Amino acid sequence: MGLFILRRLGVMVLTALCLTFVVFWLTNLYPNLEKLAKTQGNFRMSDEAVASYLGKNGYLQPMPVKFGQWLGVLPGWTLEDEGVVTGKCFGADTPEEDRRSFCGVIQGDWGFSTVFKDEVGSIVLTRLGLTGKLMFFVMLVMVPMALIIGVLAGMREGSKLDRSLSTFSIASTATPEYVSGVIFIAVFASSAFGLKWFKGSATSAMDSVTFENFTLPVVTIALYGMGYIARMTRASMTEVMTAQYIRTARLKGVKFSDIVLKHALRNALIAPFTVIMLQFPWLLNGVVIVETLFNYKGFGWLLVQAASNNDIELLLAVSVVSVIVVLVTQLISDIGYVYLNPRIRIA
Repeated sequence: MGLFILRRLGVMVLTALCLTFVVFWLTNLYPNLEKLAKTQGNFRMSDEAVASYLGKNGYLQPMPVKFGQWLGVLPGWTLEDEGVVTGKCFGADTPEEDRRSFCGVIQGDWGFSTVFKDEVGSIVLTRLGLTGKLMFFVMLVMVPMALIIGVLAGMREGSKLDRSLSTFSIASTATPEYVSGVIFIAVFASSAFGLKWFKGSATSAMDSVTFENFTLPVVTIALYGMGYIARMTRASMTEVMTAQYIRTARLKGVKFSDIVLKHALRNALIAPFTVIMLQFPWLLNGVVIVETLFNYKGFGWLLVQAASNNDIELLLAVSVVSVIVVLVTQLISDIGYVYLNPRIRIA
């Protein structure tokens, strides 16, 4: 198991580097850099002024060099203008003894946001914490409800209960979040129906979570993901319930509830476990619509702001965090497979 995890970690690092370089290359294309220069200066800047700005800020270096400097494995650029020395890792007023040569992701320096005028690392950490809070409550609602629906539907295939729950699962998955979210706001948060039970905005939940300000975004996300997990659980449960050892247990007179809970449930959870783990990267980036709709300024909202405002450093940090979350959840999923199914052996 230890060797397997080490191999997977090595593959994860290589995959993260490759994907990050692709994102870095796309965000550092010259049209994006030109837009960045004009955003920081003015949109009437001449081509010479744009080139001067980009050169003074190290954007015109070769792509591999810039990527190495961003990672922190190569020394940062320096520029001397009229006797004043500036660089990627220090300013003009930084004492010479405090000037660093390396300042990148490895050193914990993610850059400076041109939109929020703050350190990228602190911005991402704050927004990631807000989305993590939202993810926690969503998983708390979505996973138990989905498993219960899937198990109940799969216990007796073809029954009225199965058809009813399957219809509900399909309907919930087929309804996009922006549709269900708008419906919930119109019904439960506006005066149109006279049911102002909840708040249509979740902005106040960033500081203090209450039942009133956090119910609608949580239910909107949970309802969409619940159907997919429930259908996977139902399909897996249906297959397990037709297995030979389940038939043997029934012939021996074992109680039906014991058959489901003690014999069928563990094997039926193997496939849904992977689906549940895949919900974490989906929740991290897939909540863009819901966070925007309910004005909840989390990680998805931050992704929209970084992309729409061409904030290169912030967009890179968001992309790296997303890649890491996907790779880590995949690793946890593989390890969980081994514990859920003892028949799986790691060569």
